[in-house]
Amino acid sequence: MLKAVRIAAENGATDREIAELLDMSERSLYRLKHTNADLVEALKVGKAVADDRVEQSLYRRATGYSFDTVKVFMPAGCLEPVCIEIVEHVPPDTTAAIFWLKNRRKEDWRDKQELEVSDQFTSASILSKARQRAGMKEKPEK
Repeated sequence: MLKAVRIAAENGATDREIAELLDMSERSLYRLKHTNADLVEALKVGKAVADDRVEQSLYRRATGYSFDTVKVFMPAGCLEPVCIEIVEHVPPDTTAAIFWLKNRRKEDWRDKQELEVSDQFTSASILSKARQRAGMKEKPEK
């Protein structure tokens, strides 16, 4: 059972799908995780493998990559198709690169808003500024 759970998690199965594989409800799987440390470990290891695979794919997408493939042509007048091995290139994806950097180098790439507060915001100061804008005189303090 644990090997099947680990393999399913490695292949990206959700807890709901793993529960179906084990012929139980998702709630039962949740309860079982609280009592079975081996199950928790199998899920953790399997999900880590899937996460690593996605991380590697995102990196490759962000930086671009090349792969070998075969193109099949049917030139005019030929009776048989012609197969040619080529190297195809996938260019870097800007969106993937930004996503990668925002998560890996947060301090340099996050969308940040820095607000500088230069005045105390009290109800008295807000009321005073509102009176000034309205052309009203300040009330003397008691």
